[in-house]
This record gives sequence, structure tokens and C-alpha cells, in this order.
Amino acid sequence: MRVPLGLVEWDALSLVEAGEHRPLIERRAVLRGGFYETQARTMIERVPPVAGIAQQWGISPYRGCAHACRGCGARAGHRRLGLDAGRDFDTRIVVKANAVPRLRAELERFDGAPVAVGLSGDCYQEAERTYRLMPGVVAALRDAGVPFTVYTKSSLVLRDAELLAAAGARVAVSIAFVDERIRRAVEPGAPGAQARLELVAALVEAGVACRVLMAPVLPLLSDAADQLGATVRRIAASGAGGVEAIVLRLPPATRAWYLTWLRRAHPALAERYEELYDPAGLPSPGYEQRILGQIEQLCRDYHLAFGAPAPPPPPAPKAAQLALV
Repeated sequence: MRVPLGLVEWDALSLVEAGEHRPLIERRAVLRGGFYETQARTMIERVPPVAGIAQQWGISPYRGCAHACRGCGARAGHRRLGLDAGRDFDTRIVVKANAVPRLRAELERFDGAPVAVGLSGDCYQEAERTYRLMPGVVAALRDAGVPFTVYTKSSLVLRDAELLAAAGARVAVSIAFVDERIRRAVEPGAPGAQARLELVAALVEAGVACRVLMAPVLPLLSDAADQLGATVRRIAASGAGGVEAIVLRLPPATRAWYLTWLRRAHPALAERYEELYDPAGLPSPGYEQRILGQIEQLCRDYHLAFGAPAPPPPPAPKAAQLALV
């Protein structure tokens, strides 16, 4: 019999005692303090096109995220570990304990393309308070001359503001909407919008290049003209350097989890979502273009840059090349 999560404190023995097959991650990791500690084989990974961001390469010290955002596109990764893409993704966080040395080794042969940090789980979620992996990750990227953007919702990023500024890092704070009722429903473990707006202002004041990732825009829930307008207006007041916007993506694992919630909370919308999304999880091009066009116009109205920033110049060679003659 399965032990319901949330009713008892889970530990490494509960699944076995319940007579269930042990997930793959339990054979590869050590459970310590509620986190799965594992040794990563690879740190630099391809970003799937469905993510909708500019970078093609990503680095994630953590897999899974306590922010529990229902529309998070990284949920499928937990299935490959023998965990589920729903509740397990929110509560069973995998820590890549060797992230820094593994990353430094891979950067020795990396081509220096821009990378995104924190896609498989917020790199400044609560686990980072315990493991403090990010200062080493930032230093490794800085030393390798690799341009990078940190994606986060957490004010813990301020701890490393000086290091991030010195490394020339960009930070993208995710603020998809400013309606707290929606946030409590779809991002139950994340800070509120006001806290994130204040985070943007604090990062800008600390000299960190900071933009807002207005994502994900939720069809039929946060896409009304007045909702988009209120969000862009408050982003502009925060001092953000610009806005990138992404309409909700629903790759298969995320789709199952999100639509289960949607059918319970907003049953009248479920059929419309089925019509709006293709099998890969991408929204209808016409709908997406309309929403992004509205946000782009709002950004013009509030004098905000819109879209992904221009890529930084290629890093300088690590050492001068010797003349052959």
C-alpha cells in the first residue's frame, strides 16, 4: 500500500516498507537531510527547444523544485529517475553534489556558447541554503569566460550579487503575473510577485544586469489585457532592464500534471487547452503571436526592451596562440 505523501514524513525506507519498487535514484544517491545527493555525470546539457529561451545549453545544480510551479517544463526529468513528475518533482529534490568540479572539467572543452543556469530546478531554491553550490558554479563560468544567465524566483540570489556582478552575469527573475490568487494556485511554493519585483530592484541597485522573464503566461488565466498591462507596468517600475515573455509550454509530463489540476480547479477550461496545444506541448502559433504582440506593445508603452537581449561578444581566448613561424 502506498504511503500518501504529505501525511507522513518521507524517508528512504518508506517506499520499500510499503512494498513498492525502489526508484532508480535511490540506487544512485544518498538521502541526506531530505535531499537526494548524487554524483552528476554531465553538467552542461542541451536545452530542449520547447523551453522557449534563447540559450541552447543549460546547467542545473538541482533537479526538482520546491517552488512547485504547476507549469514547470522540467518535470519530465524526474521520470527518468524513477520518480513521478508531479508531487515528487516538488518535494524530492536531487542535488548534484559534485556540480562544481564536474562543471570545471566540462568547461575545459566547452565552446563558450551562452548558457542558462537553473532550468531543471531553481538554482537558488531552499536546497541552495544548505549546499551553497552556486558560488562555485558562478566562479567556474567566470573563470572560463562563458556568458551565462541565471533564472530564478528566489531572493537568495542576492547573497551572490557581488559575485554575479563581477562575473558579468545576467539574472532573469521570473514574474509571469502579479495576481496573488493565481500565484497561490499555480506557484504555491514560490515568493509572491511583490517580493520578486523588490528582488529585481535590489539586483539592479547591486549592479547586476537584471531582466524579467514574464513566463509562463497562462492561457485563459493570466492573459487578459488588464492582467498583462498591470504586470508590465509593475515590471517597468522595478527598474528591470527588459522583458522576455513565454506563453505556457506543456510538454507531456508537465501537461499531465497541469491539466489534472486544471480539470479540478477550472473544469470549463480543460477542453479549450486541449484544442490550444499541439502534441509537443506548444501553444497555437496564432494565439502565441497575439499574446506576445500585446506584451511587446506594452513594453514600448513603458519604455522597456522586449525579447531576448543580444548575445554577448565571444569570450577572449584563454591563452595567446603561439605563432607558427
